[in-house]
Amino acid sequence: MASPLLTLFIFLFFLHSAKPDLESDKTALLSLRSAVGRSLRWNSSSSPCEWQGIKCGAGRVTALRLPGVGLMGSIPAGIVGNLTQLQTLSLRFNALTGQIPSDLSLCTDLRNLYLQGNKFSGEIPAVIFGLENLVRLNLAENNFSGEIPADFNKLKRLATLYLEKNKLSGSIPDLSLPNLVQFNVSYNQLNGSIPSELRGIQNGSFEGNSLCGGPMGACPGEGKKKLSAGAIAGIAVGSAVAFILIVIILLFVCRKSGRKTRSVDVTAVKQPELEMPVEKPAGEVENRGLSGGIPVTGTPKGGDTMVNNGKKLIFFGNAARVFDLEDLLRASAEVLGKGTFGTAYKAVLEFGTVVAVKRLKDVNILEKEFREKIEVVGSMDHENLVPLRAYYFSKDEKLLVYDYMSMGSLSALLHGNRGAGRTPLNWETRSSIALGAARGIEYLHRQGPNVSHGNIKSSNVLLTKSYDARVSDFGLAHLVGPNPTPNRIAGYRAPEVTDGRRVSQKADVYSFGVLLLELLTGKAPTHALLNEEGVDLPRWVQSVVREEWTSEVFDLELLRYQSVEEDMVHLLQLAVDCTAQYPDKRPSMSEVAQRIEELSRSSLRQEQDQNMNLIDDPDHGSSWRNDSDDGLGQPPASFLV
Repeated sequence: MASPLLTLFIFLFFLHSAKPDLESDKTALLSLRSAVGRSLRWNSSSSPCEWQGIKCGAGRVTALRLPGVGLMGSIPAGIVGNLTQLQTLSLRFNALTGQIPSDLSLCTDLRNLYLQGNKFSGEIPAVIFGLENLVRLNLAENNFSGEIPADFNKLKRLATLYLEKNKLSGSIPDLSLPNLVQFNVSYNQLNGSIPSELRGIQNGSFEGNSLCGGPMGACPGEGKKKLSAGAIAGIAVGSAVAFILIVIILLFVCRKSGRKTRSVDVTAVKQPELEMPVEKPAGEVENRGLSGGIPVTGTPKGGDTMVNNGKKLIFFGNAARVFDLEDLLRASAEVLGKGTFGTAYKAVLEFGTVVAVKRLKDVNILEKEFREKIEVVGSMDHENLVPLRAYYFSKDEKLLVYDYMSMGSLSALLHGNRGAGRTPLNWETRSSIALGAARGIEYLHRQGPNVSHGNIKSSNVLLTKSYDARVSDFGLAHLVGPNPTPNRIAGYRAPEVTDGRRVSQKADVYSFGVLLLELLTGKAPTHALLNEEGVDLPRWVQSVVREEWTSEVFDLELLRYQSVEEDMVHLLQLAVDCTAQYPDKRPSMSEVAQRIEELSRSSLRQEQDQNMNLIDDPDHGSSWRNDSDDGLGQPPASFLV
């Protein structure tokens, strides 16, 4: 018979052996691959910490990120629950079906759960509400049905809750989540009133339902009180008295005007110098043209003048002089947009030439100073700048004439038409735009230490038909009066800038860094969800990186480009460097352009290597294309950081 000491030793040995460890994590991951991910290329003879999509910490698997890798089918119970140290689980944009496995409740350390873009169905399972450490939860774009459970209130740490594009019905429950900053239930089958706790969120988070209240407008009968009989009688009496007073006043005015007439000297009435079209929404054409006309005196040094009946346009350099101001005023005009410095129009002249005309606002400097400053702008000549071709100056109107960019702005390309039918903006195009814009701004900075752009943002990066970047609006910040708010609201302005007319080159670098973040994340700096509680785009990105879920930063349209994932991370790091809080910590635009150019060359080499691999192995990568459920195609390897 074994001694008590030996029995205790054997018990402790088996107890220690049964404790979950990296080997048990490995077994669970291999079971997951067998069940839903046969395309995963994990080497079973190596440590799971070396596998793509896996991150380890303290000898355990802490993160499993497999977005868009062609996972298919239902995840059996008894697999995920063995990953007890899991903090991040990202299985988004696959073809997973069925229900969320019930043993997920064993992952009590889970903080980030991303399951969007699958085919999970049924009601939102109760297993979710046991994950008390959950901070970010995304169940969007699945087939979940039933009501939104009030048990979400158990997740007190929850900061992000995305439930959009499911089949959820009923009303939104009262949610008391003190840390909630990102919320979306759009495009479900919800109805009723939006709870008061959520009424500060933008209406885009609720659209596609039958909801009312808060951002969706008042509910029927909300805020209305039935008037008493006395109040109705008082209103009637008051209306009658007011009517009688109006009649008396009209009679008095008519009698007085009948006794006395006045003559007006028409020649003494000052005519407006230039009449621009009434500002209309973008896309609406003003058929009567820009109209009007005025004499402009004087010819600035260095500019050529085209004169027609006293009206003058002043052209720069080698700009084609095929039209004059009168031609411009007869052109049909379409409002392109309203910016920091004025309204931009697309002007189509009678003989087919198309130009862009910017009508400046808030320009209060004298003509001599204006001409001196605009000559500097007109002298800038670089392939990545939108050239200023001509200008017009009068007391009341200042017009600038540019080349027209038919593809519009980077802002419109990034944020316009994000629905079905959109052509995704690929990595090659985005990196090329970043490089072109950087080169244009670098050229400006080379003109002198005090030369800056002053208003860098995605709507001021215009595109040619071949998607080459052209930076516009440079130098205009020095023409207008103090305007401290627009850029700060837009999220591009460096924290040290207080006067829009005095923007340093390092402040330009900050703004360009925000633009890079916009290219990488697909989010505008003015995005409502990012601005809640004062969180801007750079700080949001930095918080994500600190939480070690960097892959969640990138625009979903970029996740398919696996061969350049390292370059994307490097560009993200450059953007973070550019948006450093203190100016002396930011790189120069020359360094920025150089680093982007190196990344572009690296991406090109990797693309060439990948093409060679496909030639050597024609079947490589073909299987996931047939498995993709979104029509976009997702590569077999996950995007990892």
